[in-house]
Order: sequence, then structure tokens, then C-alpha cells
Amino acid sequence: MRIRRVGGHALLLDFAAPTDSEPDSPDALTPAEPVDPALVEGWRAELWRRRERAELVATEIVPAAATVLLDGVPDPTATAAAIRTWTPTRPLTTSAAVEPVEVPVTYDGEDLPRVAAHWHTDVPSVVRRIAQTEFRVAFCGFAPGFGYLTGLPAELAVPRLPSPRPRVPAGSVALAGPYAGIYPTASPGGWLLVGRTTLALFDVRADPPARLTPGTPVRLLPT
Repeated sequence: MRIRRVGGHALLLDFAAPTDSEPDSPDALTPAEPVDPALVEGWRAELWRRRERAELVATEIVPAAATVLLDGVPDPTATAAAIRTWTPTRPLTTSAAVEPVEVPVTYDGEDLPRVAAHWHTDVPSVVRRIAQTEFRVAFCGFAPGFGYLTGLPAELAVPRLPSPRPRVPAGSVALAGPYAGIYPTASPGGWLLVGRTTLALFDVRADPPARLTPGTPVRLLPT
């Protein structure tokens, strides 16, 4: 793990291996190999626990695919030194003691045959595999309420469409790369569609507005 200063009051915990060409460059943020989501999640959870115990002061703790950003840090130098002495106290593969969000899914997505072909199996097996997986929200992005869900093994990663669709309906359940995701609103998108849900994922009147937040376990259950 490398800890980078970002501006005057932020730190970036970077878990990606440096690129071969520029091993020490601040711009070498593309991982040489995929970063284990459990590693990022373990640190995200540890930092949240430290903040709850007033051992860490940070306005925002924002995980991504290979980094965790701490913003609003009053003393970045002292905080970075403290973080270097910390180790996640909970095994990285252990689920947090929180009930999973159960998402009812109608598995009728038009890209199910494409996923089945990529997985060298049939459509019912694809549905069973997704439904039996306990996903976890690794990080959020793309659109308000969109959680990137990890849990499928790396060998089941699927490519995005060559050209994105102009409009993906709200509630669409989809796969891309190693992730699953649910479109909270209608938008363009190039992920492979496997199903749909009527569960509302983002409501500005709710607290928190997003139903799926980092660290949350998720089950995509057939209706």
C-alpha cells in the first residue's frame, strides 16, 4: 500500500502495483494486475471503524477499485504515519455483521445467452450462479446509487458491449468485467443485461439516499 498526498487535506491509499515503466510516478495508477477487492474492502472497513472510534478524522472515506480516498483530513502527515501502523483487525474475507440487501430479480435479460457462452454453460446455470453469490458493494460511481458489486470469481469476468446502448432501463441488472451492478435510473450503458428489478435504489428523500453503500452485502434473488 502506498499513501499519496492529494491537495492540502486529503490522502489516497493506493493498493495498485506500480507500472513497470514508471514505478515511482504519481501518475502510475493503473494496476499491473487486478487488486483483490477484499483488500480494499478490509481497509475501507478499518478506516470507518477508526473514524467511529475517533481515532481518525476524515470528512469522507471513498473506496474505489484499487484505492481509498480520505478527504477532509486536518493533518495529512500525522494521519499517514498513523495509518502505516494499522492493520485491518477483521479477516478480509469475513462478511460484516449486517444483513444483506435482498434484491428481487426477474432474470430475463437479453444478454443472458452471451454471458452463458462466455462462461461455457447454459442460461439456467448463469442464473443459478448469480443467485447463489453473496455480492458486496465495493464502491459507488457512474451514477447516483450505482454500486459496483464484487463476488464473482475473476475467471467469470465478462467484456462490455463493443458499443454502449443509448438507453438502459432503470432497474436493469447487469455484468461487466468482474462486477455486477444495477442501473438506478435510465441511462446509456454497455454492461451485459441479465435481469431487472423494481427495487428503488436511490431516493434523495431517504437517509442515506443510496440503498447500496460500500461494504453492504447484496443477494440478487430470482422472483
